[in-house]
Amino acid sequence: MNAPSPSCQDIFDVRKIRRLVELMKEHDLTEIDLHQGEVRIQLRRASANVPPMLVQAPIAVAPAAAPSPAAPASAESGDANLTVIKSPMVGTFYAAPDPDSPPFVKIGDHVGPETTVCIVEAMKVFNQIPAELSGRIVAVLAENGSPVEFGQPLFKVNIRE
Repeated sequence: MNAPSPSCQDIFDVRKIRRLVELMKEHDLTEIDLHQGEVRIQLRRASANVPPMLVQAPIAVAPAAAPSPAAPASAESGDANLTVIKSPMVGTFYAAPDPDSPPFVKIGDHVGPETTVCIVEAMKVFNQIPAELSGRIVAVLAENGSPVEFGQPLFKVNIRE
C-alpha cells in the first residue's frame, strides 16, 4: 500500500490549517487559496469590515402552505394602524447597502410596496427586502449587522400615513 506523498500531508495538516486561519484573522483576510501540485486548499471567512455588495438574487420563497414570511403582520400592540415587516429568512440584517451609505429607510420615512427597507444576508447572498406595503416607518426593530431569525419583526409601519 502506498503512503500519501509528503506534499499531501503538508497541505492538509490540521495544525497548518489552524495557523492559516489564525493568519487570516490576524491580517483581516477573507480568503486564502493555496495550490501544491494537484492539491488545493481554499479557506474563506466572512468579515465585518467588508462592505456588503448588492446582489440581485431572488428572495427565498416559502412553501405555498405557509404564510408569506415577508408579508406584513398586524402589530401586537392593538393599534390597527400599525403593522410589522418581518424577516423572510435567517441571516444578518443590514440597514444600508454598504457601511458608508445612509440607511435604506429611517423613522418617519414613507415607504411603498416596492421600497427596499433593508438587506438580509443569508449564505453570502445579499437579499433586498421590500416593504410590501405602504405607510410610514415608526420603529426600526433590528440593529445593523445583527443576526435575525425567520419571522423576526424588523420594522413597525403606520399604514394610515
